[in-house]
Amino acid sequence: MKIKMIKLGGAAGGALDLPDDIFGITDIRGDILQRCVTWQLAKRRAGTHKIQVRNEVSRTGKKMYKQKGTGGARHGSRRAAQFVGGAKAHGPVVRSHAFDLPKKVRAMALRHALSSKAQAGTLVILDDASLPDAKTASLRVHFNAMGLKNALIIAGPAVDTNFRLAARNIPNVDVLPDAGLNVYDVLRRETLVLTKAAVMAIEARFADKEAA
Repeated sequence: MKIKMIKLGGAAGGALDLPDDIFGITDIRGDILQRCVTWQLAKRRAGTHKIQVRNEVSRTGKKMYKQKGTGGARHGSRRAAQFVGGAKAHGPVVRSHAFDLPKKVRAMALRHALSSKAQAGTLVILDDASLPDAKTASLRVHFNAMGLKNALIIAGPAVDTNFRLAARNIPNVDVLPDAGLNVYDVLRRETLVLTKAAVMAIEARFADKEAA
């Protein structure tokens, strides 16, 4: 598929051919996208929530009262979960929430995420993402001319320093190198902006996976 390419600020910059197997999928698999997003969000969870189990509670272990003859239930420690200040029963402990997802499923999800942006008309191909000066005001003017308010920008193998510094104070705009391209960030932003270098890197990325 062929798509128009623009320059920073909205001026026309020619056209670019995009591979149909990456950007031209018409039957978008929502279930695959959901699996990949869930996998990403599970990986980023810290899993550091923890309660005190019975042997960690700082309370006496002395028997509360004699075993028999009180007319009450028999207890041996105030650390038990049924007492105020005691341990918690079956509470959360430190663990990893990550789970495995096959590489083929992840690659398929990224293809479908990219194709969904192209299909919805929210894919923008940028000639180059670089600035002579790290000025947020000037970059905001360029974004307004391009109609970008909520966007993920994939700048290529490396992000231009001035562009990164100018964009970091603009809300709802993320700038990543092509190595940081992922399904969750593509879907969470309204517009996906790819530089010409980023498109070439994406093509090479999928070519390497197919060769493997």
